[in-house]
Amino acid sequence: MDVIRVSDLANRKSECPMQWVDVRSSTEFAAGHLPGAVNIPLDELDSRLGDFALDLPVVLICKSGMRAGLAHSILRQCRQNASVLEGGTDAWVRAGQPLVISTRTRWSLERQVRLIAGSLVLLGAVLSLTFEPRWVLLSGFVGLGLTFAGFTDICPMGLLLGKMPWNGAKQSASLAPPDNPAHRQLTDRKAHSS
Repeated sequence: MDVIRVSDLANRKSECPMQWVDVRSSTEFAAGHLPGAVNIPLDELDSRLGDFALDLPVVLICKSGMRAGLAHSILRQCRQNASVLEGGTDAWVRAGQPLVISTRTRWSLERQVRLIAGSLVLLGAVLSLTFEPRWVLLSGFVGLGLTFAGFTDICPMGLLLGKMPWNGAKQSASLAPPDNPAHRQLTDRKAHSS
């Protein structure tokens, strides 16, 4: 797997046009992404291969590099010029590089669901052991909801959390898009095809 370091990517962005593809979920992407990156979630990768620029090298990005590595293994059959940002957005932030943030919260919707679901399961277990055995039904209900979400890809808790005020979009992003030739080229291509 080809890997690119944050320092190399930051130095090469003006010299060599590249397409930066963030493979995290849309809520994670909105919570903070590299300026100029496009969002193609990992679970949509197979169906969105046409969204990749054919003539540009691709840099795959996620939070830590794990999901980008999975995306690289999917893409390597059709793309020889793809690499993974080592350490992902976590390394990007540690290096002092800017992020574009387009939601009020810094926690992804998936992380919020995991926190609340885990807390409810724990609460149900503790209450059933200390007060009333029927509290175990709370843990069972949450487990049923997670199973439903896994089978149908519809998460009622996620839909509810998505409507909360802290998950709403900000009026403006924290940064303007960078002077990235690849971003300009893709924007021009989309404008001409419309």
